Amino acid sequence: MEEIIKVENLCFEYEPGLQTISNISFQIHKGEYVAILGHNGSGKSTIAKLLIGLLEKKSGEIYIDDYQLNLENLYKIREKVGIIFQNPDNQFIGATVRDDIAFGLENICVPREQMDELINRYSKVVRMENFLDHEPTKLSGGQKQRVAIAGILAMSPSIIILDEATSMLDPRGRKEINELVRELKKQNNMTIISITHDIEEAKNADRVILLNKGEIVDCDKPQKILTNEKLLKELKLDIPFSLKIARKLQKKGYQIKDTLDVEELEKQLCQLRAKV
Repeated sequence: MEEIIKVENLCFEYEPGLQTISNISFQIHKGEYVAILGHNGSGKSTIAKLLIGLLEKKSGEIYIDDYQLNLENLYKIREKVGIIFQNPDNQFIGATVRDDIAFGLENICVPREQMDELINRYSKVVRMENFLDHEPTKLSGGQKQRVAIAGILAMSPSIIILDEATSMLDPRGRKEINELVRELKKQNNMTIISITHDIEEAKNADRVILLNKGEIVDCDKPQKILTNEKLLKELKLDIPFSLKIARKLQKKGYQIKDTLDVEELEKQLCQLRAKV
């Protein structure tokens, strides 16, 4: 598979002598959905800021689509990467949803006739086409993040980074955004990086990079990492809800397989009930 992001021996520190990111290396492939998972303070959001050049590394190398991240290539790289931050209220510039999606397009000098087409197209992708003339302040948290994602998509990045993009949303908002991310991955084959401490979000990824104290603890498929209950508890993380229920039933003697998927758990329970 083609690499679109390569990180080699990356180090960063906010204060001299206190490393936040300690000599990490990883690759992300084109079209892959990767969750960088860790508890608060593990360094995961710092990685997001390093990837788009908001912070300057102490040492190591970052390559985005074969461009080395440096001052010379910074703006080329930022054209390829869009980032959604955790607080949707901090991301709005325009007086209406339409104005806000247009803001990024104006910055890259998209002609007005093309701009309207892009706004209409991507507002439909995120199912916000009926809200284009609404004030952003009157939207729900999930709707605000949908608009932020539409604004990023309209600028046609190769990579989207969600930096704790669901952490300030209610359960309904989190579900909306997680479903939208899965749809984008499926329909557009986008490269998506989710910076998160939410296990339910991480289980949807193709691969999980598990982070602790600025170091990579493990990197593998969700089925392997998120079923390691002992390791996750050591890192102050929980296991997925469906797996938690499955293991409680196993302890009571029920023949239930480990699963990260609620629908799969329900299916097993129906099969078990039919046998009784």
